[in-house]
Amino acid sequence: MPRPAARLPPRNGYRGGVARKSRNRGGAPSARTAARPARAAVGPASPAQASPAQASPAQASPAQASTAQVGTAQLTAAAVSDADQATSKTTAGYPGQHLGLPERGPGSVASMPRRLLALLIDWLLSMVIAYWLTHSQFWTIAVFAIETYLLTALGGSTVGKRLVGIRTVRIGGGPVGFGWALVRTAILLTVVPPLLTDRDLRGLHDRASDTIVVRI
Repeated sequence: MPRPAARLPPRNGYRGGVARKSRNRGGAPSARTAARPARAAVGPASPAQASPAQASPAQASPAQASTAQVGTAQLTAAAVSDADQATSKTTAGYPGQHLGLPERGPGSVASMPRRLLALLIDWLLSMVIAYWLTHSQFWTIAVFAIETYLLTALGGSTVGKRLVGIRTVRIGGGPVGFGWALVRTAILLTVVPPLLTDRDLRGLHDRASDTIVVRI
């Protein structure tokens, strides 16, 4: 049986392994070394390089500025409109204000419901008197005219007006008198003109005789 060949000793310290050599023989830096400066160069963006979405409020878009101006103009117009309405209400006042009459209580202008109620009472009373005297309602208008004329001339209050607490007076004060009571009663019998009132609730019959109906 042959002997195994003797193992030769290593030469120059060579033990059979192949030493690993760097492939970058030209001295070029490796990929890891080159990547390090690139990573260091990448950092937070400066304020000058900020995106448009992060722009300061002074650099707002023209559309936003226009919207703000429109909103301000609308608020200003609403305030002016409210002020105008308040001024118009103050200027209009209440019936009889420019005549120096109070707004409420005795001496103030009588309301239309009171005046219509007084007229209804006087008409019903005239119907009763006409039927009692003539047994007919044909003379109701005549009785109503006489009653209204005489009582207005003497005291300014018919039966119906006395019951609801109103009376007719001259603008300057004092009783109506027979002359102006006749003018007022004649126009009152035409029905339509008394309904055409002004801001003081004076119909054409009151304006023609320079009278006004006030509360007692």
